[in-house]
Amino acid sequence: MKLYAVSDLHVGFAKNFEFLLTLPEHPDDWLILGGDIGEVEAHLVATLRVTTSRFAKVIWVPGNHELWTLPDDPTRLRGEAKYRRLVSLCRDFGALTPEDEYPTWPGPGPRCVLAPMFLLYDYSFRPDEIAAESALDWARASGVECVDELLLHPDPYPSRPAWCAARCESTEARLAAIPDDMGTVLINHFPLRRDHAVLPAVPRFTIWCGTRRTEDWHRRFRAVAAVSGHLHIRSTRWLDGVRFEEVSLGYPAQWSGERGFEHYLREILPGPSGE
Repeated sequence: MKLYAVSDLHVGFAKNFEFLLTLPEHPDDWLILGGDIGEVEAHLVATLRVTTSRFAKVIWVPGNHELWTLPDDPTRLRGEAKYRRLVSLCRDFGALTPEDEYPTWPGPGPRCVLAPMFLLYDYSFRPDEIAAESALDWARASGVECVDELLLHPDPYPSRPAWCAARCESTEARLAAIPDDMGTVLINHFPLRRDHAVLPAVPRFTIWCGTRRTEDWHRRFRAVAAVSGHLHIRSTRWLDGVRFEEVSLGYPAQWSGERGFEHYLREILPGPSGE
């Protein structure tokens, strides 16, 4: 029994969805879907239909793309209402979400709780000399602006940073309640640390990549691994004895079908070397 993870499937691209359909069956294993599955409900539903039929359990966290409200969205749902709708869809397929009880990992490896989280970002992944109120202008000065500014609405919160703060506070309380003798696998679409949000091609995009509130969570909450996506730069990093896995598939130009889909499933537990 193993725990795998993949994110940023972007199945709105036909090539990506066709690649997903080649996913082998893993009847004894669990799968983390780390967000940015697609942009409309149909993308999430189609992906859940495939993955829940091939894995024993699926765990989902939202990315920013799932939370977009497109102009032709028939539901017109925004912000928190949009998120709750996606949670409901996941539950229809038996997939776990950040709103469900954290499961204890039943397989081999360290004794730990799997903690899917929805935390967003607050523009704090910026240089120390850039004030919060100047963050957007700083990014725009390099010709960069995330589509979230148009399509990801924070309703009923006054801003995305306010929604992020609320999510961090509630999640922090839940993590603090995990027994001290249990480790964790922290699962979030966005990286937990600013120094992990490195984007050489678009360096100022980092303000849409996370929050400094979480930079010590891997230590505070006894993480054995931290799973994220969003960057489209697959990597394994180690810090303080914790393995940080960026598990994106990405856009069609960012993966190779010759490798097979199995190549893009990252083993989280018990670990690629049996940690």
